[in-house]
Amino acid sequence: MAPDALPAIAAAIAGELRLLDPSVRRDPALLAALLHPDFLEFGASGRRWERAAIIESLVREGDADPDAVPIAASRMTGDEIAPGVVHLTFVTDDNGAHAHRSSLWRWSDGSWRLYFHQATPFSADESCGAS
Repeated sequence: MAPDALPAIAAAIAGELRLLDPSVRRDPALLAALLHPDFLEFGASGRRWERAAIIESLVREGDADPDAVPIAASRMTGDEIAPGVVHLTFVTDDNGAHAHRSSLWRWSDGSWRLYFHQATPFSADESCGAS
């Protein structure tokens, strides 16, 4: 990893952690600022999400559970795979629902924005190795 990649990776990690915060997930303006206009996600449910639909869904979930706690993330690592593109991988635990996650963040319009995200569920009994 090039030394100049570290600020990009740190910014992508900070953005990802913000997206796990319930107060951000309830705010459509904050979500819109973090999600790239061409955002796409393949969720842990298997559903394909585009930007407008995921913003609407996250805000609705946040309104339904105002006491939600942040989703726990661990093993977060990143690599700048091209200028202006950071790939993150990590594991989440959302009240016992575990997922391996992969995100692509792009430098766009003066900020780092989530361009693509994929979540793959796994059982807590399964190996969560570093590979």
